[in-house]
Amino acid sequence: MRYEDIQLLTDGPAAEILLNRPEKRNSLSLNLLEEMIHALEALALNQEVKVVVIRGNGPVFSAGHDLRELTGGDIEDYRRIFATCMKMMLLLSEVPQPVIAGVHGIATAAGCQLVAACDLAVAAADTLFATPGTKIGFFCSTPMVPLSRVVGRKKALEMLFTGEFISAQEAMQIGLVNRVVPAHELDEAVQGLADHICKFSRTVLGIGKATFYRQMEMSERLAYAYASEVISTNGIMPVAQEGMAAFLEKREPVWPE
Repeated sequence: MRYEDIQLLTDGPAAEILLNRPEKRNSLSLNLLEEMIHALEALALNQEVKVVVIRGNGPVFSAGHDLRELTGGDIEDYRRIFATCMKMMLLLSEVPQPVIAGVHGIATAAGCQLVAACDLAVAAADTLFATPGTKIGFFCSTPMVPLSRVVGRKKALEMLFTGEFISAQEAMQIGLVNRVVPAHELDEAVQGLADHICKFSRTVLGIGKATFYRQMEMSERLAYAYASEVISTNGIMPVAQEGMAAFLEKREPVWPE
């Protein structure tokens, strides 16, 4: 597929999706969302890719939905846009590879949603985050979904009700991002995290990611029962047997992917 609003780079085990509408502050147009879906579905099937990195081209990560597409439409137009957005956001947790957001500038509304929906996030120190829907009479109901699942209830509601920016440092404190680094070190930090994860088995990363999201929806007792079965099945796999043997023999594992 020829992409217009994103770039997909698959040179090596860490693939990159670049949001590529810098003149529109990388707003998530319907076409961009559809291209993201296509790219993520393709990457999920790519056995060579162990990690997916999402970045934004230009001065900001993403300012959210393209408001030009959200004015003057009927209810079916809105349903199509937000159903497409939902599909893309859910894919971030459904693809087997860990997905890392490298965030700079601003991440607002659906841009903030995108950060919250990624598995991991590294932010430049001067990045600002917000869910400012109340300021335009359009509550950030869909950004609320992943936001409320990664930060505490009180802070999520404060962001949603006030629409005010929070700093990258505060975003790290509340769990929206994992790390904050100086702006000039962002690319290196994201690549370093991706490279570290790429050392491990793609199969095992996929097992762990799928198990994490599934058990989050369960009670503690059911989660233990489910995870116990997963880890037992994982234990008899060649990849686990090789990993344990390598550890005991004090050598690097050779993953039987």
